[in-house]
Amino acid sequence: MDGEIRLLLKLIDEAYSTKSWHGPNLRGSLRGLTARDAAWRPGRGRHSIREITLHAAYWKYAVRRRLLGEKRGSFSLKGSNWFVRPSSMSAKAWGADIALLESEHRALRQAVAGLDRSDLRTKPSGSMIASGHIIRGIAAHDLYHAGQIQLMKRLMRR
Repeated sequence: MDGEIRLLLKLIDEAYSTKSWHGPNLRGSLRGLTARDAAWRPGRGRHSIREITLHAAYWKYAVRRRLLGEKRGSFSLKGSNWFVRPSSMSAKAWGADIALLESEHRALRQAVAGLDRSDLRTKPSGSMIASGHIIRGIAAHDLYHAGQIQLMKRLMRR
């Protein structure tokens, strides 16, 4: 496997689940949260941690789809980007949301691992930016939301 592809895989894994210097990654920020915690909203009209989790899963799907040239509409939830959820849920439902995020991360990794170095410089159909940039962006997206979740956890425990 090409060194640049290996580096991108390491980057998306550090942002999602493997140990890194910067503190909690996305998966780490979700560790230990109950269904009640995940459904909590910091204010009226604000997203819950559950909704952020599903948003992150959706964008992993969207990046994978874009990299592979797949058609839209195959995400497991109806809609796109943000998925409004009720203010309460079961532990089973929260577990299913986490499983969806995990599944989408694995699928994204597989898509990136299947790319050639030359693919990183090409713009996927319908995109204005190259694949390598998109992959770096999804890692940054995970870290952004990891920080947001960490802040929300502090706010909910005040």
